[in-house]
Amino acid sequence: MKMRFAKAAIVMAGLMPALVFAAHWSYEGAESPEHWGELNSEYKACQAGQNQSPVDIDKTVKAAIAPLAMHYTEGPASLLNNGHTIQASFKHNDANTITLDGVEWTLQQFHFHAPSENTVHGKHYAMEMHLVHKSVTGDAAVVAVMFDVGAENAALADLWKKIPDGVDKSETLTRTIDLNALLPADKTFWRFSGSLTTPPCSEGVTWLVLKHPLTLSAAQLAQFKAVMHHDNNRPVQPLHGRLVVE
Repeated sequence: MKMRFAKAAIVMAGLMPALVFAAHWSYEGAESPEHWGELNSEYKACQAGQNQSPVDIDKTVKAAIAPLAMHYTEGPASLLNNGHTIQASFKHNDANTITLDGVEWTLQQFHFHAPSENTVHGKHYAMEMHLVHKSVTGDAAVVAVMFDVGAENAALADLWKKIPDGVDKSETLTRTIDLNALLPADKTFWRFSGSLTTPPCSEGVTWLVLKHPLTLSAAQLAQFKAVMHHDNNRPVQPLHGRLVVE
């Protein structure tokens, strides 16, 4: 087991890859996902790792897994367009938590991918939201929420009013947004061990993919894609014997 400080450093590096590492990466061309492992020695897990994310959720194992308790009391304070995604941050980093396996994890940020990164029986959803959490020991847990195209999503509509339209631009959110409105009522999930889906692709991340998708309108999806200018999903990775439990 790695020392706590080392794990914390890895997790924070994964949360802020553009700030920690100089190597530029992208979703297209010579810096696309299949080349991430070649761009920097710190990214070698992207190529050589055996427990990488995302994955295709197909065959699962029934297990008595611990339920997920979510305690989200504070909405996001700002949105950042970092060129890779739209990321929401909070004024207080300890206001929102989840409890899993008797451990409390604090929500650091959440962001979006379109199309979805994880797939279910080979199917991509229109969009996927990742809520990235950290424990006191520095471990990471990601709660993933899927979105299908359908009815307009009111909570997303409030977020998208402030969506930054340029790289490295940020916007302060003046309207209070209920983070719980971006979660399905039924919070049953698939669970597996994986990695960050962006460089440095650090492993040891607990993944909880909620089974029940929300909806967003075609116009809301188009607005996100227009700001990103490209798909921002890493392809699914081999399971290498890992189990997906439910």
